[in-house]
Amino acid sequence: MTTLFISDLHLHPSRPAILACFLRFLEQQQGRAEAIYILGDLFEAWIGDDDPEPDYASVRTGLRRCVSAGTPVYVMRGNRDFLIGERFGDETGCGLIEDPTRIELYGVPTLLMHGDSLCTDDRDYQVTRSRLRDPHWQRRVLALPVAERQVLASQARELSMLSNQSKDEHIMDVNQDEVLRIIREYGVDLLIHGHTHRPAAHRLRLGERQVTRIDLGDWYSAGTALVVDPDGWRRLELGCDR
Repeated sequence: MTTLFISDLHLHPSRPAILACFLRFLEQQQGRAEAIYILGDLFEAWIGDDDPEPDYASVRTGLRRCVSAGTPVYVMRGNRDFLIGERFGDETGCGLIEDPTRIELYGVPTLLMHGDSLCTDDRDYQVTRSRLRDPHWQRRVLALPVAERQVLASQARELSMLSNQSKDEHIMDVNQDEVLRIIREYGVDLLIHGHTHRPAAHRLRLGERQVTRIDLGDWYSAGTALVVDPDGWRRLELGCDR
């Protein structure tokens, strides 16, 4: 049996090939994988669990079938889909997990994160993140009509793109000191996260021991997953016809 980790799919109706690729991935893994963890940004934007978008209904159905076939799916909210709520969990059967979440992964103490909180050099973003994760702010937004939330989400995506274009690349990457601090705080040997779209495995020294940080890839051009079993880990590349 294997456990799979994915993140940053950014599913959206404008990218039907990637959406179809994800549904095939679920179908292939259901009943076979021990568990699937989605570490944030499953969707490009999530305006609330009442989003009427038809393509997202197919995602809900695919997730429900996967869980019903015996492969549990755990979903962590990211910076694009932080409004995922309990209704989504009920409709899909997915377990909603907090950021960060500590698990035992075949005997290895492991921390799961979306990864945006590790980018502490991007101070403007961290201020915005704090506001977006505030429960009071989220309740006010969710009380707005769907159409207004759709406009807000579109505007937020445009502003984010413009903001990122003016930032140095290193600012949007994780801060090494913060990585080591969080690994030390949670007492883990392995950190798995997404967000930065920079897939790689990093071996780090923490005192007298070696620890590992694995950065998951995004699904903009193709699908990618981290496959872990008792013998180790490998990357799985998925061909997604565009």
